Amino acid sequence: MASEKVWLMEQHKSGFVNIIGRPNVGKSTLMNALVGERMSIITAKPQTTRHRITGILSGEDFQMVFSDTPGIIESPAYKMQEAMNRFVNSAFEDADILLFVTGVEEQYDENDPVIAQLKKLSMPRFLVLNKTDLATPERILELLKWWSERVPFDECIPASALKKRNTEELMQTLRKYLPEGPAYYPKDQLTDRPERFFVAEIIREKILELYQQEIPYSVEVAIEAFVETKTKEGKPLVRIQAQIYVARQSQKIILLGRQGSAIKRMGTSARKSLEAWLEKKVFLELHVKVRENWRDDELQLKRFGYE
Repeated sequence: MASEKVWLMEQHKSGFVNIIGRPNVGKSTLMNALVGERMSIITAKPQTTRHRITGILSGEDFQMVFSDTPGIIESPAYKMQEAMNRFVNSAFEDADILLFVTGVEEQYDENDPVIAQLKKLSMPRFLVLNKTDLATPERILELLKWWSERVPFDECIPASALKKRNTEELMQTLRKYLPEGPAYYPKDQLTDRPERFFVAEIIREKILELYQQEIPYSVEVAIEAFVETKTKEGKPLVRIQAQIYVARQSQKIILLGRQGSAIKRMGTSARKSLEAWLEKKVFLELHVKVRENWRDDELQLKRFGYE
């Protein structure tokens, strides 16, 4: 029996699978599809993901630790965006397997810096050509050929994360490349992020969905209180107090709306999503504060986790 356990340990595979690519190519949708859980928020707006977000998928004989990253920003306008690019650069360095995601609508130049970066890597590199449901078979083959001629990818896989096409094939192929090793996390753990992080992300997701122009890109959400209690009827209740930071007074006025109508609508939508995610009744209290130029304030950025 002991020898059988040793044999099983030797057969166990584990590794870090980092996902990189430009904004809005479907990296978050892909990780959610692979993990089978909603780890990253998803909106139609670019630069939705701001942090590295871990999603853990475990089986009896394997564990994959996925890392969703912000989109590569070619010309950062703020220190916040510089920090987001640092998250991407670290993903190039600490992966066991790298997934480079590009969409069928994306165009790259021969001299794009990411091509040179991909060529230098020694770990297994996968090209995931995403959104293939939006292209003809001829266009898909053309793009696969273009990329395979420029970067020596170990695997080139056309997929549609949204439609979950080829995601199972991608998963099985990833397992073949995982190095042998023990599990890094308990098998029932899904992420290394605390609940508060995802609560803030869900609120920010609703801001991205419901507001236009510069507002979604000028806000940060911080959870000030997260208290689990019970209703009068004895049912689980979570009381959440969130602070929404904006860069200018004019943005606060837009965020609040006339007589608070806009933030009330957003808060209701966020509360419903939080209740579905937490599977508990939620009391959500929102406040808005102005922190001028917070996206260039290193102290504020550190507080918000952009380190």
